[in-house]
Amino acid sequence: MKLTATKKLFQTKLNNTRVDLSLLILRLASGGFMLTHGWPKLQRLLAGEMKFGDPLGLGPELSLILAVFAEVFCAILVVLGLGTRLAVIPLIVTMAVAAFITHGADSFARKELALFYLVSYVILLLMGSGKISVDRLIARR
Repeated sequence: MKLTATKKLFQTKLNNTRVDLSLLILRLASGGFMLTHGWPKLQRLLAGEMKFGDPLGLGPELSLILAVFAEVFCAILVVLGLGTRLAVIPLIVTMAVAAFITHGADSFARKELALFYLVSYVILLLMGSGKISVDRLIARR
């Protein structure tokens, strides 16, 4: 049976190649964009500038270290697709804290970006990194 253009547009059957490509794009975008938030924090940490928010009461120094760990090191792992399901856990926690604690009282517009990242990382937790990843290379062995 040949599908018409309209039926193709509304088809819900998943195509594995498109799923893997979509996961790659999601990993590159969410991990790469997160690096733009984490890199300045890493620079502050390396410069010894420990002034940072303390939303969980852990102290500003530890809060900064944990944010850098998630937003730089875990983001790089997500981009590579290396240990993706584990790497997104600190990112999920960081974005949940940003959205619901740091910006909890703010308008939706202020917390929207953190929520978008949070949803992206939850999808990666559920789906994994896909075939176009270092995880795939490791799993093939």
